[in-house]
Amino acid sequence: MPGAVLEVIGLRKRYGDKQAVDGLDLHVDLGEIVAVLGPNGAGKTTTVEICTGFRHRDDGDVRVLGVDPQRGDRSWRSRIGVVLQTNNDLAEASVGELVRHFARFYPHARDPDEVVDAVGLREKVGVRARQLSGGQRRRLDVALGIVGSPELIFLDEPTTGFDPQARRAFWDLIGSLRDDGTTVLLTTHYLEEAEHLADRVVVVDRGTVVAQGAPQELGGRGARQAVVRWSEGGGVREERTDTPTAFVAQLGARLGEVPGLEVRRPTLEDVYLALVDATPDDEERS
Repeated sequence: MPGAVLEVIGLRKRYGDKQAVDGLDLHVDLGEIVAVLGPNGAGKTTTVEICTGFRHRDDGDVRVLGVDPQRGDRSWRSRIGVVLQTNNDLAEASVGELVRHFARFYPHARDPDEVVDAVGLREKVGVRARQLSGGQRRRLDVALGIVGSPELIFLDEPTTGFDPQARRAFWDLIGSLRDDGTTVLLTTHYLEEAEHLADRVVVVDRGTVVAQGAPQELGGRGARQAVVRWSEGGGVREERTDTPTAFVAQLGARLGEVPGLEVRRPTLEDVYLALVDATPDDEERS
């Protein structure tokens, strides 16, 4: 696909009797921020691990920066950044030591001190990783993922454990990465995060893509219709419409003051919940 830095076609991965990924197709264009949404067990983490070369696939074609991840060499790895859900290595090293250490792996690394500041860990620069809180450790994971100035960065649930202020600061950081030309693929459970950051949202359920599009267009026209509710004739009535202002004007002309009037436009969360089946929150294999 022209302009794509990531292409996934017909991806499949099975663990025993569980089909974790089942014919998934995905592409990410140069400079895009793409958010992958889906319930636990939908196959998001497995897909990211395959795309970053941490896990082998059973079937399908995958190209990341033009390279099959299963054959990616050191040069290829220096061009991507990865923040997985869990990372407990080198727990005895300090924040500053880890960021400086990882920076040496890359030919065009960012300044380690700037990275520490960017993720809000300046006050923890001398603290060992094992002594950090969960949210602080997550910030350190992000720092290690971006210090190499990657062309493409994979972020798997990057703001888990962040407080609202830290999450907003992280969003600003991702925006600055995109401004510098970095392409971003992230998985997240935070619908507000996807709506704020993503150029395009991909919804995955049961190992396959069920919908994709810009956050404000996801689900198509029908899913985005406003719902007008009002009371009439002793009951509550409801109408779905593309033109709620005109419809309310018609009600007003007919009823005068419209009793119980409520106009609601679907949020991204409403559309998302309509797209995925209600399934138990089984944890993904990692």
